[in-house]
Amino acid sequence: MKITIQSTSEIVQIRTAEFADSIACRLWEGKTESGIKVQCLIPRIAALQTENLEEFERELQKMQAPSEGIRAFPLRMII
Repeated sequence: MKITIQSTSEIVQIRTAEFADSIACRLWEGKTESGIKVQCLIPRIAALQTENLEEFERELQKMQAPSEGIRAFPLRMII
């Protein structure tokens, strides 16, 4: 499966029985190749040292507002 996602300004705190502290994740929104809308909660993202890290940092700062109605993620959907 391939998805294309865009960063949003929304930060979500994930708390489960496995972790004592919550995990901060940024909400990313996008679509699969077939057009199915998806949301991703991403706690970390990095690029290889051999890449243009200055450009990566600039692109990482570009965020959109999250779509309306995106506020709840059932735990069964969190891998």
